[in-house]
Amino acid sequence: MRALVTGAGRRVGRAIALELGTTGWDVLVHYHRSAEPALEAVDAIRAAGGQADVVQGDLGEVEGCAQVVRAVSERWDGLELLVNNASVFEPRPFEQTDLAHWDWMVNVNLRAPFLLARDLLGLLRAGRLAGGTNGCVVNLCDIGADRPVSGFTAYSVSKAGLVMLTRSMAVELAPSVRTVGVAPGQVAWPESYSDEKRAAIARRIPMGRAGTPEDVARLVRFLAMEGDYLNGVIVPVDGGLHVRY
Repeated sequence: MRALVTGAGRRVGRAIALELGTTGWDVLVHYHRSAEPALEAVDAIRAAGGQADVVQGDLGEVEGCAQVVRAVSERWDGLELLVNNASVFEPRPFEQTDLAHWDWMVNVNLRAPFLLARDLLGLLRAGRLAGGTNGCVVNLCDIGADRPVSGFTAYSVSKAGLVMLTRSMAVELAPSVRTVGVAPGQVAWPESYSDEKRAAIARRIPMGRAGTPEDVARLVRFLAMEGDYLNGVIVPVDGGLHVRY
């Protein structure tokens, strides 16, 4: 089985790549600037007996997306799983949100998943998963798509668009290709968060603790391997935070 995971050099993307690569998948680890971490992820997969390689591309640019598509098409004649994980996350007050910031958020978080899914559709339809579907697309959405936080308008809008893209693809591409979304809550702390802020957020989570990137990674593998009747759903991985956010 073959998978492309975007933004897989760090954090959640890395965990997804390792989960897949160590459970029988041949994984392409995409990165933009994080070449060293991406290569380390590939080395870890290979050390565990899996198959992996890297692919580079700036998903904020149309040509960068095309570059990734070409690399996948040259390597494989089919694709079982596309994980659109790469995203940008940066606060910006509404009144200070200029067009460059808006475009950056939308281009990486929404346009890139659309372009990759559209241009890899032939390979996804040639994939072979259990349960009667060919390929599967997993889009990494966000709790912020439904529960916006002050200072993150462009980010929240881009992720809300990704939710609708997921649902639209699910309607239009099934039954041959399934599309599902995963909406992480607090599973990887921003480095700028203080211990006090982290503790305050954790107290709001009904499970009483933050999650981990590995929580998301295990769900992605399940959705691809066993959730063969799941299509168009957005699955929260947040310990219940979305209920009271």
